[in-house]
Amino acid sequence: MRAIPVAARAYIFGAVLCAVVCALPAVRHAAAVPWSAVLLLAGLYAACEMPARCRYIGKSVPVGAGSFFPVLLAGAFLLPPAAAALVAVPGALLGRVDQRPAGVRRIWRAAQLALATWGAAQTYLLLAGEPTPRAPDFPYALLPAAAGALVFCLVLTALDGGILATAEQLPLRTAWRGLLLRSLAPHCVHGLAGLMMAVLWRSPYGPLSALFVLLPMYISCWIFAQYHRERAAHQATIRALVQAVDIKDKYTRGHSERVGRASVLIARELSMDEARLELLRFAGILHDVGKLGVPTRVLRKDGPLTPQERRVIELHPEYGHDMVRGIGFLGEARAAILHHHERLDGSGYPYGLVGRQIPEFARVVAVADAFDAMTSTRSYRRARPVAVALEELKRCAGTQFDPQMVRALVRALERHGWETAVTSDEAGVGAGAGAGSGVGTAGRGVRGNVPPQPDQGRVTVPGRDTGTAGRPG
Repeated sequence: MRAIPVAARAYIFGAVLCAVVCALPAVRHAAAVPWSAVLLLAGLYAACEMPARCRYIGKSVPVGAGSFFPVLLAGAFLLPPAAAALVAVPGALLGRVDQRPAGVRRIWRAAQLALATWGAAQTYLLLAGEPTPRAPDFPYALLPAAAGALVFCLVLTALDGGILATAEQLPLRTAWRGLLLRSLAPHCVHGLAGLMMAVLWRSPYGPLSALFVLLPMYISCWIFAQYHRERAAHQATIRALVQAVDIKDKYTRGHSERVGRASVLIARELSMDEARLELLRFAGILHDVGKLGVPTRVLRKDGPLTPQERRVIELHPEYGHDMVRGIGFLGEARAAILHHHERLDGSGYPYGLVGRQIPEFARVVAVADAFDAMTSTRSYRRARPVAVALEELKRCAGTQFDPQMVRALVRALERHGWETAVTSDEAGVGAGAGAGSGVGTAGRGVRGNVPPQPDQGRVTVPGRDTGTAGRPG
C-alpha cells in the first residue's frame, strides 16, 4: 500500500471495519441465519464475477462493475441485513481488478459492496417488516425495494466519492459531482431485477427460477459492452489522428496531449462534471487535427508566411471539424475544434465570433493551447517560463482569452504545477528554457494561438504563435 496515500489507507480501513461490524451479528447469531440461501447467493455472485478473470474468455464476456448487482439486491430483500452483507464478499474478493494494488482494491470493493447491501437490507426491512418465507406482496413490495435500491446507490456513490477525494486528493465537491446522477437509473433497474429474483426465489418454482432474471441483465450488459468496444475503436482512431499530426508537423510532438491535459485542469477548476471533462480532453487532443489538410511545406516553413500561406493554415479548424464530424460521441468537442482560434473581441477565425458566442469548450482549449505553445521550445525561439506565459495570458484576458479560463488555469497550476518532457532533439535548443519558473516547460508545441514575444507588442491572431511575426495555427 505504499502507493496509496495515508488518508486513503485510513478511509479503506474504516470501511472494512464498518463492514465487519455490520456482518458480525450473522456470526454471533448463526442459528437464526438461513445459511443455505446465503451460500447460494454468494456462490451465484462469485460465479458471475469469475468469467472476467479468465484470460481466454474475459475479454469477450461483458462483465463489468454492477453487471450482477441484482444478485446482491435479491440478497438484501431475502436475508437479514447482517447475512446480506456477506453475499458480496466472495465475489468481490475473486473478481477481476485491472489496476494495482489488486489485493487492496479487492478488499475495498468487498467492504464497499457489503456496506451497500447491508444498507439496502436495513431499509427494506424497515419498510417491509421481517422477511418471511413467502413471496413479497405486490404492489406493496415495490416501495421498500425501490427505497432499498436507492440506499444501495447512495452508499456506493458516497463511498466512491470518498475514495476519490482521499486517493486522488480531489475536493469533495468535485469527487462526488455527477456520481449519483449517473448511477441512480441503473441501480433502480437493478433493484427491480433484484426484487423479481426475490419473488421467484420464494415462489413454488424455487431458487433455480430466479436465475432466469439474470439472462436479460446479461444481454443488456452485452449491449453495453458493445458500445464500449465501439467507443474504444473511436479512441484508437483519435490516437492515430494525433500521431499523424505529430509526424506531419514535427513541432507539435506532444503538444496535443499537453493541451488536453491543461484543458482538463482548467475544467476541474470550473467544476465541470466528469462526462464533460472527458469530452474536453478529446477536444484538446484533437484541436489541431485539421493540420493534416495543410501542406507540409507550409507547416515546416521556418521563415515568415506569405498572406496566401497564412490563409491556407487558417483553414485547419474547419478541416479538423470536417474530419471528426462523424465521431458522434465527441459532442461539444467538435465545436471546440472548429472555434478554438476565435477571440473574445471578434477578430479571430474562422467565423469571427464574439464573447459568449464562442463555445465554452473552445474558450478553454484556446487558453490551454496558447499556454502550452508559449511554454514549449520552437525552432525559432526558446520556451518561456511558466510565470511569464501566465502573465501574458492575463494581459490578453478580455480581448483574446476568456478571463475566467485564464484565472482557472492560474489556480490549477498553483495547485498542481506543470511539467513536460524534453525530447532528445530539443535538449540543446530548450535547455534552461524554463529556468526560473519552478516548472519544467521544454517540449515542442504546435503553432498555436499564442501571444507574441514581449518585444512584439500587441497580440493579434495571425502569427505563428500569434503576433506580427509568426503564423496562425
